[in-house]
Amino acid sequence: MDVLDVASPNLARMTNCLLGGKDYYSADREACERLLQLVPAARHVADSAHRFLLRVTSHLAREYKVRQFVVFGAGFPTPVAVHQVAQSIDARARVVYAAEDPLVLAHTRALWEERRRTLVVRAGPLQTAQLLSDPAVCRLIDITLPVAVLFVSVLHTIPESAAPATVLEQTARLLAPGSLVAASHLVSEDAGVRQQAGAVLREAAGGRWGRVRPRAEVEPFFAALRLLTPGLVDIGRWRPGSDRLADAGGRAWAEHGGVGLVP
Repeated sequence: MDVLDVASPNLARMTNCLLGGKDYYSADREACERLLQLVPAARHVADSAHRFLLRVTSHLAREYKVRQFVVFGAGFPTPVAVHQVAQSIDARARVVYAAEDPLVLAHTRALWEERRRTLVVRAGPLQTAQLLSDPAVCRLIDITLPVAVLFVSVLHTIPESAAPATVLEQTARLLAPGSLVAASHLVSEDAGVRQQAGAVLREAAGGRWGRVRPRAEVEPFFAALRLLTPGLVDIGRWRPGSDRLADAGGRAWAEHGGVGLVP
């Protein structure tokens, strides 16, 4: 049985705090305050990441007719989520949320799971193959047809030993041609910020952490994918369209991402 630790910060709860939610404790709020002292843009970048996730979903559902989505790194329920966006475009759209945090799983299952079209499973980004072969997932997701796999705000949590590039490459190999993979990574061009802010997030990640990188180190991770225009960019600049609040981060703290087509 998982034991809930409220005395230590937790990455999923910190993200909820930065997004203005209510599913966090004092330790999470205090860690957010430390992070914001180091990088005042952290709240803005967290919001941009959520908006990027929803814009990608809408774009792929409308322009590419994707009707199957797998979302890694699912956090606490938000007022607008991937399944709501996708199913507003086509009620037949199916979404699988994957998370490792037991509290996230409990909240998300209670509020979002509807097994005919929406499923919540315990899995991390290193378990893509196992997830896509899970019998419960296979009842919703047909991997012989195009699938969108979303790793938004996930790449920087992948341990060095696993390598984000390997995760994206192996995921692409599992998917049918015409599938799409979206991913993003925290970046900073300031070595001091990478070290100090990364330490705050590493503590909250409970060991499930990689590192914040400069952009030049992130670009090669997408080599296995054919990136859609505009390529790898600040997530606030990825096809903002009518999202008037979408905005870019800065040199000290931002998140860069893109969407790639599986050839």
